[in-house]
Amino acid sequence: MQSSVSKAVFAGSFNPFTIGHARIVQRALNLFPHVVIAIGVNPNKDYNEEDINQRLNTIKQYYKDDNRVTVAVYNTLTVDFAAEIGAKILIRAVRNAIDFEAERELAQINNKLANIETVILIAEPQYAHISSSMVRQLQLFGHDISQYLPK
Repeated sequence: MQSSVSKAVFAGSFNPFTIGHARIVQRALNLFPHVVIAIGVNPNKDYNEEDINQRLNTIKQYYKDDNRVTVAVYNTLTVDFAAEIGAKILIRAVRNAIDFEAERELAQINNKLANIETVILIAEPQYAHISSSMVRQLQLFGHDISQYLPK
């Protein structure tokens, strides 16, 4: 008997949400009927609520015409958020072997902790060099970052 999975969670800080993130969401939608983009907020770290709301609204605007995507903010463990919304799958993206090792460990912990599966999508080569931290660094030094952001 097969089970159907109706929703998957793609969690991250998305600071900023890049074209690489957008491609992962698009690819995840080929696998799952609904993707929840979950913006994680660490309650133990300083954060700017205005900045979080800006990220939330920017991503919502990008997906405003796609009812297969929901955007939310959470401040718990990702597995607890997933359980709260009834998701059984976490989507994670990796750009390289270092990312993979970290995500493998996290997937194993999440599975043991919450019996949740992780689907790891490997970044397409043309997006593998893009990271939110790299984009923030370019912006900090006054470079145009529009080529790294979804239109």
